[in-house]
Order: sequence, then structure tokens, then C-alpha cells
Amino acid sequence: MAQVVVITGLAQGMGREVAKMLTKAGDRIAGFDMDAESIKTLREELGALGATHLLETMDITDRKGILGFRDRVLEKFGHVDIVLSNVGIGFFGPFEEIDLEKALKCLEINVIGAAAIFQAFIPAMRQAGKGTLIAMSSLVGRIPFPFESVYTASKFAIQGLVESLQYEVAPFNIRVAIIEPAQVSTSFAAKIHKLPDSGSPYRDRAKRFIDRDNELIKTATTPGQAAQKIVKVIRNPNPKFHNQVDFNSTFFLVLNRFLPKFMRDFILINYMNIRE
Repeated sequence: MAQVVVITGLAQGMGREVAKMLTKAGDRIAGFDMDAESIKTLREELGALGATHLLETMDITDRKGILGFRDRVLEKFGHVDIVLSNVGIGFFGPFEEIDLEKALKCLEINVIGAAAIFQAFIPAMRQAGKGTLIAMSSLVGRIPFPFESVYTASKFAIQGLVESLQYEVAPFNIRVAIIEPAQVSTSFAAKIHKLPDSGSPYRDRAKRFIDRDNELIKTATTPGQAAQKIVKVIRNPNPKFHNQVDFNSTFFLVLNRFLPKFMRDFILINYMNIRE
């Protein structure tokens, strides 16, 4: 049965692939992104498939804009079945040296952005007596990574946000789920990787971390492969709370669950090549 699916951050990467897969299956897509040119080309692609869609250029931090978008979606489609919060930015750097104003922006986009889009559509789902809210988190939402303290904090926050709200919306038959990829072969990491200054005591280890991360990305899950797993979650009328899209996420989460902390730390530090 065709569904109405709202996706934020759908101009590129996994979001774009999910939108195309759902459209080909007959679903109706609504979404927005800041990348105007990519929204334009996606609109053309979905239009060529004969799809009914509503795609806009907008910033996730535009609170009034989100409410206006919601109203236009409900006016056009009448209801919404799924909301996938896919907007997010990365943040890299030694905690001692990070710019906290920029860190605040990351938290605003990654955490409050998800909260805003969910909050906007919950009333309509509650009145309809059904719906699913899906948040794009990360492996680092449960396993903290060095040099990614702020990004890790944002994903831990998503975990807490969604775990908490699930109890509130469950009586209205609204389901919630989290997607937890480790690495996906996009330009996401490359956009944030920046070496500390030459005099930084963290520079050498940060460089080794970046080099290792770049090496891992070469064999990482592709956006298309990740999208296939995400679509399965969207299609599931009663999805699991935690959902992985790649082997590494599942493997490390199993280790995180059963191994003592000193062993988990040893594995992580060696895996990312940042031992002293």
C-alpha cells in the first residue's frame, strides 16, 4: 500500500536514494534540503517517474518554515505515514580545541532539527491514530569515538530523545525507530576532517584517525545499500527500535554490549590506529 513519507536532508546520499526507491514503489515523497541544485535535480528525477511529490529548499533550523512545510504537506496529501529525520552534519576535532559556537550549531541541526520535524507532524499522526517516526543516528550514538565528541554527543542525544518520546506516543499507535550506520561511502566525513594546527599535541593521533577513517570509507556500505536497509525499516509496520545498515555497526554494538570497558577501549583505539 502506498505511503506518504516525509524525509529531511534528502538531496544527496542515503536520503536521496531512499526517496528514489520509495517513489519507484509508488510511495509519495515530501521533503526538504538546503542544497537547492540537488533538490532541483531530484525533483526532475521523481517527476520523470510520474511521482507525486513535494520537495522544497529549506534549512532545518527554520522553525516557522518547518511548520509551513508541514501545513503544505498535509494540504497536499491529507496525512503522513512516515517521518524520516535524515538531516545531520558532522563535527571533528580534539575537544580541547573545538569552537563551542560551531559545536552549538551542530547540536542545533542534529538534535533540535530532528525534534522540530517530529514535533511538527506528531499532532496529525496522533489524530490519525498511526504513524512512524524514524531518526538517523549513528554507531557513535552508542559507542563514543575520539575526536568526534560533539558529533557523538549529538547522536547520544538523539538516542535519548527518541527513547523518551516513544513512551509518550505509543498510546496513539505511533512507532519510533533509530537507524545506526557506522560508515557510508559518501563525502560526509571528508567535509569535516581537518587536521589540528601544527603545534597541537593532538595532531599526530588525529592524522592517524583521519587516515584510518579514509581507508575504511573505501570499502564502506554505499548509499544505495544503506537505503535498501532503511526502506525495509520504513516498510515494517512495527520496526525494531535499533536498526543497523552494515556489518561493522552490528559487530561493534555486540562487542559494546558484552565486553568490559577496558577491552572495548583497547579494540577501538587499535582499530582507529591512535595508540600512543
